[in-house]
Amino acid sequence: MDPSQAPVENYANPNTCLFHVLFKGAALAFYILSALFFNSFVIIFVVTVLLAALDFWVVKNVSGRILVGLRWWNEINDLGESVWKFESLDQESLARMNKKDSWLFWWTLYLAAAAWLILGAFSLIRFQADYLLVVGVCLSLNVANIIGFTKCKKDAKKQFQQFASQTIASRFQSTVQSAFTLV
Repeated sequence: MDPSQAPVENYANPNTCLFHVLFKGAALAFYILSALFFNSFVIIFVVTVLLAALDFWVVKNVSGRILVGLRWWNEINDLGESVWKFESLDQESLARMNKKDSWLFWWTLYLAAAAWLILGAFSLIRFQADYLLVVGVCLSLNVANIIGFTKCKKDAKKQFQQFASQTIASRFQSTVQSAFTLV
């Protein structure tokens, strides 16, 4: 190996990456290949939606935390309003996250949604409203994760900016106060 060449970065969490991709691929593969093996729409619907739900849960609760350091959920408050809640690692920890893990997380999230959109278009073209229902449920779960993690990422940046501005303001204030106490 050439010493001047930078080492290739590997996945920091290969098992998490595997399961992150596995459930997405399993839902898509089952949906696409199920017509070859099953005549029952009910079986296709139940298994595909179950795999998509497992993917939703794994992404939201496991791979999002481990691969990109983000977590989100939605609650209904006492007034009956929907409230988004976000958690993220501190900015220093987020900066240390493995770039390859992060890349895999975001790209598979968007590619899976694109694949469901394409499959939905095929269902529309073939006038298969029942299969469009399956695609709609799977796409909804995927889009919910995209929206949740995108909002969470923006919230983490906003919190860091607020923290940085508060830190600068408090340091400035303490510097000004110490200057006046010396006078």
